[in-house]
Amino acid sequence: IGVFGGSIDFVMVPLFIIAFRHGVAYGVGSGLVFGLIKCLIGGGIGWGLPSILLDYVLAYGAVGLAGLFKRKNWAIEVSTFIGCIARFAIHFISGITIYMITVPTEVESIGVTFANPVIYSIVYNAIYMLPNTVIAVVVMALLRYPLKKLNQKF
Repeated sequence: IGVFGGSIDFVMVPLFIIAFRHGVAYGVGSGLVFGLIKCLIGGGIGWGLPSILLDYVLAYGAVGLAGLFKRKNWAIEVSTFIGCIARFAIHFISGITIYMITVPTEVESIGVTFANPVIYSIVYNAIYMLPNTVIAVVVMALLRYPLKKLNQKF
């Protein structure tokens, strides 16, 4: 999406399924491992260890918070949304701490000046997290009944 990363894809869906079926601990743990693997094998972009920890390990670990409503079929969309918001929050923190030096000084678009690291981080991360959130919520809503049947077997 941008110079420093962010992509629109389905990678969070398996993490949501794990969190939804097994709870927060397994969800967060799976996300932490996935984030590290994605960074190391998937060609992750990072500015040192703090960037790798925030943008990959902790961001995908935060997706596991979707396990708060473990096996509650009525809450699959809500729990997916919570996981997406948690990931966005980690990326936002990374944007205002690590990537703040990349904020343009005099860029104005649609009436918003991006010289403020907070606004820049919100806009930059929302560009890819908003579509990812919509994709994840829709896919998980479509998986509601298959997951319900699967959960009844265990």
